[in-house]
Amino acid sequence: MSPHRNKLAYLCLKPDETLQSFVESIWMVKNHSDEENAGIVVPDGKIDLFLFSDKNGNFELFISGICSKPVVKPPFPKSTMFAISFYPIAAEYVFKASFAELQNTRKILPAGYWGFSKDDLDDFQTFQKKAVNIVSSLLQEDIDDRKIKLFESIYEARGEITVKALQEKIYWSSRQMNRYFNKWFGITLKSYLNIIRFSNSLKQLKNGDFYPQLDYADQSHFIREVKKFAGVKPVILNKNENDRFIQLSLMPEK
Repeated sequence: MSPHRNKLAYLCLKPDETLQSFVESIWMVKNHSDEENAGIVVPDGKIDLFLFSDKNGNFELFISGICSKPVVKPPFPKSTMFAISFYPIAAEYVFKASFAELQNTRKILPAGYWGFSKDDLDDFQTFQKKAVNIVSSLLQEDIDDRKIKLFESIYEARGEITVKALQEKIYWSSRQMNRYFNKWFGITLKSYLNIIRFSNSLKQLKNGDFYPQLDYADQSHFIREVKKFAGVKPVILNKNENDRFIQLSLMPEK
């Protein structure tokens, strides 16, 4: 675990192979700073389960749905956060619940949810093993292979694939796919593709490359999409003053 700018310590682990279609990563952030700076989370197409403890020892367990716009997070000086980032397919097959009402928001979970408590923040490696065991035990066995293939195709293409192309590849009608996305996540498939494409542009923006590398119509279109999902122009996102944009702050340097 290495500090980022001596403020944020970040560690990310990939899940077991058996969970790789459902869990994107298991990660932790320790904020060593006393600064009262609010952070901004930009859309990345994931569902996240968080364990959080602040400098006063207060503990929260909460979950957030898919973001389709930037979400401002309150300051969290001297705090610890452990998280499990899920691919959306986990809504149906792990949580067995719709996340449509949690778009761009979060829900506080009851104490003891999935057996998690403040004590789990004592050691990240132990938390990671516990998280894998819990998710494995909850994973529904009867899984629609079309949905696995749908998300794999979206991520492999980095969002650079049309709804029509997905329909032809997955053998699932666009109407059915959109009904699935609206029911479980509260967004359209096209909107999700745009989120994934934007998320895949973050590294180039962090590195100061403001010309679109993915299939945006032109640079103006790229700038509009960045402003839509980050709330600012690409050059402001790149500067990331006061580590405002959390994903960029945790992203490795070139």
